[in-house]
Amino acid sequence: MNLRTIILLLISIVIAALALLNWNTLVAPTTVSLGVTEIEAPLGAIMLGLTILLAVFFLAYVLTLHGSVLMETRRHVKEMAAQRDLADKAELSRFTELRTFLETQQRQSDDLFNARMDAMEARIAARTQEVENVTAAYMGQLEDQLRKRSHTDSSMNIDSPVVRP
Repeated sequence: MNLRTIILLLISIVIAALALLNWNTLVAPTTVSLGVTEIEAPLGAIMLGLTILLAVFFLAYVLTLHGSVLMETRRHVKEMAAQRDLADKAELSRFTELRTFLETQQRQSDDLFNARMDAMEARIAARTQEVENVTAAYMGQLEDQLRKRSHTDSSMNIDSPVVRP
């Protein structure tokens, strides 16, 4: 129990105790003015009745207010859940979109890499072919020179000195 409830309960107990202890005084008839007329009635009982009626109305008001607050809270909770669901769906769609974007970027990067690799392989193949042709040409030149030398060496005397140009 909170402090307000304890205080209200103590005040109610004090009022009830005073009413019981002074019951004879509360129900003693007296002249009560109603503004336009006067009547003979127990003023204490009337005041006690009005106090009880005020307490009942106050309690009804508090319960109504509490009920409306609970209903409003429930409505807010439902709205928050709906907003959370919308946010989750939006976030999921953003993640899906991001994944699609990243996959597209990865595919483009792979395609570019493969194109570069193919171009490099083609250049390497061309360069290899060029090197093979150059090597074959040098080999052919060397063979021609060796043939010429061996042809010239065989026509020359072995005893004669070799003159080199």
